[in-house]
Amino acid sequence: MIFDLPTLLALRVGIDLLIALAFWAQMRRYPAIGGPGWWSVSALLGIVGSVMLLSRGGLPDALTFPLGNTALMVSALCAWMGFRSYVGMPRPLLPILAVSLAFFCVTLYFLVQWDVLVVRQGVFIASMMAITVLCLFDIRRADPQGRVPEMVALRWLTTVEFLGVVGFAVSLRFGGWSQAEVTPPFIFFFLLTKLLRVVLYGALVSYRLRLDGDKARQGLLMREADSRALIDNLSAGVIVFRPDHTLSSINAAARRFLGWGAGGANPALPEPSVEGWQMLREDGQPMRRHEMPFERVLATSLPVRSVVIGMPQGEGQGVHWALCNAYPENNAQGGLRHVVLTFIDITSLKNAQAQQKHLQAQLAQSQKMEALGTLAGGVAHDFNNILAAILGNADLARQDLPPGAEARESLHEISTAARRGRELVRQILAFSRQQPVERKRVNVCSILAESCALLRGALPPQVELVQVCAPGTPCIEADATQIGQVIVNLCTNAIHALDGQPGRIECRIDALASDSPLLPSELAQVCARLGVDAVRLSVSDNGSGMEEAVRNRIFEPFFTTKAVGQGTGLGLPVVLGIVQVHAGAIEVDSQPGRGTAFTLFFPAAVSRITADPESTTAQAPLEPVTMGFIATVRPSVPSTPSDPAMAEDPSAVPSHILYLDDDDTLVFLVRRLLERRGYRVTAVTSQTQAIDAVRASPDGFQLLLTDFNMPGMSGLEVARAVLEINPKLPVAVASGYITDELQAEAKAAGVREVVFKTDAVEAFCEVVARLVRSEPV
Repeated sequence: MIFDLPTLLALRVGIDLLIALAFWAQMRRYPAIGGPGWWSVSALLGIVGSVMLLSRGGLPDALTFPLGNTALMVSALCAWMGFRSYVGMPRPLLPILAVSLAFFCVTLYFLVQWDVLVVRQGVFIASMMAITVLCLFDIRRADPQGRVPEMVALRWLTTVEFLGVVGFAVSLRFGGWSQAEVTPPFIFFFLLTKLLRVVLYGALVSYRLRLDGDKARQGLLMREADSRALIDNLSAGVIVFRPDHTLSSINAAARRFLGWGAGGANPALPEPSVEGWQMLREDGQPMRRHEMPFERVLATSLPVRSVVIGMPQGEGQGVHWALCNAYPENNAQGGLRHVVLTFIDITSLKNAQAQQKHLQAQLAQSQKMEALGTLAGGVAHDFNNILAAILGNADLARQDLPPGAEARESLHEISTAARRGRELVRQILAFSRQQPVERKRVNVCSILAESCALLRGALPPQVELVQVCAPGTPCIEADATQIGQVIVNLCTNAIHALDGQPGRIECRIDALASDSPLLPSELAQVCARLGVDAVRLSVSDNGSGMEEAVRNRIFEPFFTTKAVGQGTGLGLPVVLGIVQVHAGAIEVDSQPGRGTAFTLFFPAAVSRITADPESTTAQAPLEPVTMGFIATVRPSVPSTPSDPAMAEDPSAVPSHILYLDDDDTLVFLVRRLLERRGYRVTAVTSQTQAIDAVRASPDGFQLLLTDFNMPGMSGLEVARAVLEINPKLPVAVASGYITDELQAEAKAAGVREVVFKTDAVEAFCEVVARLVRSEPV
């Protein structure tokens, strides 16, 4: 025979064994794919069925026929369940077991109790046809549109198997052949279809693997895209380097930090490597290569954390600062794949810290200057009294000597030295802002012209002094004398900075709008609030310049870089004091070898509508008046009485003046000075003595002149007490430093004038004479 049944069954057993092993391996390797386990069990049941068919005649028919047919039928069921498991359909295990048991029992019954071959064949063929039809139905459900080629081929193969089962039934019933003749060809036929089915099942497993792989790749791409979008939208910068110093990826925040565009600094060129980058340490010094985070990770393979780095942004664009972390990214074998740098832009924080440090330094400097100013003002006040006594007594002694006396020369030297001390006191008072300021609308250009004219007389021939005044420069509210002193001090310093070398000093005045970025912020706010512009005065030279250490101390009193005896160290502190009194600001720009530029800013004068003269006079504060002790008087001119009553009528009773000062030397000096002028003087050093004197004779004095700064009761308190006794008595208060608060308090206390102590005897006598002859208030 062409088809030998035992040979075919043996071949089927071998093929089923290989199929079982193959699908078992697939099940173990791809446990997530349903089907291979069921198909492996189906092949094992096929082996059982084939063995039972081979054992007919050797084993009882009651075992081989029912068990063999049931094994073959259940094998087909398992193949169907494997497909349902593959496509994710439910697997009804209990009905399968029930059908298998029922099939076995029916086959056994029609063999043992009622041996009817046709019934057994019909039950087997009907079962196989039902399983085939159900499988076709599930295949159509799994791929209704026929898009999967493997499913289409499996559907056609199942249809062919169904037709084969029908052909087998027809051959047995109507072909006239015996079962032994029909069975071998159909076993060969179903063996071939089984092999094709196994191939298609394997193709389905491969298709599922491809599909799962595509889904995994798509999911990976989506996750990578999400990760890139997340990283790209982070406010922190992320840069990934390869070990060869080239860039692998960089996010938008890092590009902004480095000053690159969306496509890099230049998309046509490779982006700069880390080797070409310049990084700065936290102290602003260039970072060495071994200190860079990238190089440290390459060298140690260890993470680097919390390193502050600076990245210069090009000419004039400053430095961007970042807090950087770096860590290695290794592959599965432990080799370095990438170095990842993450950083946070802390430029604004660094700027805020620098601003805070600058403000703290300004505050400390302001507090130090305030303390020094207070100390200097107190010392200057006491020293002023001492110098007044020296100069005044020297002047009186000179008046007592004959014209040709040799002692006059010594007295002259005493006065000269004392006047130098007095000039030092004036500078101290200007620094401590304790000199009276007479502000009025002044033209800064005119003051500059006068100051430059004064300076040109003492200017070295090799120094060029240039003055530039922009047209239309507004006026300012200022004391013209003090502004002139500022210009002279700055130009004098510039001359000294040239140190005898040829050079140029330029004084420039112009106006700035209140919203100009060149204005200091505080002054800009003041100008904006007043609705005025600002006036800028700059004095620059091309001299030696200053180091930063010197530049930080130039406004400290008594700090000087000149040789001993060539400078007092008060020139620039006086300038600072005057500028601050005038609500201005000052900036200094100096580099060694490039010269120095001082820039002063003042608010422009506010335009005012002329008010009623009477109301203006009523609201005007007390004007400071000078008080004189110690000016030189020519001995050849005899002193004339200053008392108005004595001048009109020599026989009249002289005016009686009460003078109060806690300094004995000044009490002695003023008493002698006024007595020589024809006044009757009562001089005391105690506040209670002065009050008691007025109380004892309320109308016995024509003037009370008292010092302001005294231990115990101040001059204003004495004035209040005296005016309670005699409200008509003229009272004047003298002080070495006068403030707006002092003038306001003096006016409220009823004081006629606040007298400023200076070195003009004639001026002092004129003040006394005017107060004595003034009408009672």
